[in-house]
Amino acid sequence: MLSELNKEEIEMLSELSPVTILLVEDDPADQKLVKMSLKNQGIANDLYIVNNGEEALDYLNHQGNHQDNTPRPDLIFLDLNMPGMNGKEFLKRMKDEDDFKSIPVVILTTSDSEKDILESYDLHAAGYVKKPVDITEFKETMKKVGEYWFVLCRRPSK
Repeated sequence: MLSELNKEEIEMLSELSPVTILLVEDDPADQKLVKMSLKNQGIANDLYIVNNGEEALDYLNHQGNHQDNTPRPDLIFLDLNMPGMNGKEFLKRMKDEDDFKSIPVVILTTSDSEKDILESYDLHAAGYVKKPVDITEFKETMKKVGEYWFVLCRRPSK
C-alpha cells in the first residue's frame, strides 16, 4: 500500500510538469471531490470540467462553448452514467479520431458491472476505477490514481 506523502515528496511532485486533466462528470458533488482530491495531492495540474460526452467532444474539437484554444488533456477522467451522450459513447467516438486516440482515459464511475468494465476496455479505456461512496476512501483512491498516472507513468513531452 502506498504511504502518505511527506513534505519532501510533495515538493518533488510540485516540480513535475503541470498535467492537464479533463474531467467528464455530470455530478457537481463528484466534480468537487475530484478537484479537491487532486489539489490535496500537491500535483501541479490544470483541471477542466465538462458535464457530458457532447461537451467533452466540443472541448477536444474546440467547438461550442470551448472555441477558445483549450489545451489538449494529458488524461481524461470519464464517468459512464451521464445524461445525453454517455461515457461509453464518448469513449467510442473519441478513440475513433486519430488526433485523440493516444489520450489516456480512466473510467471513474459508480458502476461495478462486469459488462461496463469489459466494454470500457474494449473501447480502449486505459483504466477503470469504481468510485467509492465513502469520502475518505474516495480521496485515498484518487491519491493512488494520481500517484500512478502523474508520478509512475511516463507521459510524452508536450
